[in-house]
Amino acid sequence: MAKSEPPVSLTAQIGEVAGAIWRLLDTEGPVSLAQLVKKLGEPRDIVMQGLGWLAREGKVQIEDVGRKRMVSLCG
Repeated sequence: MAKSEPPVSLTAQIGEVAGAIWRLLDTEGPVSLAQLVKKLGEPRDIVMQGLGWLAREGKVQIEDVGRKRMVSLCG
């Protein structure tokens, strides 16, 4: 009988998505919030939590540009 993978904790999943957000922004530069969610292909709530994690650490900035909310790396 094959062993199943242990469930990933929600905190670990959010951390993994935060890392994916950072890598995407490092590679592609600033993106809109809508594009970020689309490009990552992860649930929107998890992406938002990962983004909050990075914002709290001072790693990303979020700005309103016209009708879009843009996300970019700090510095």
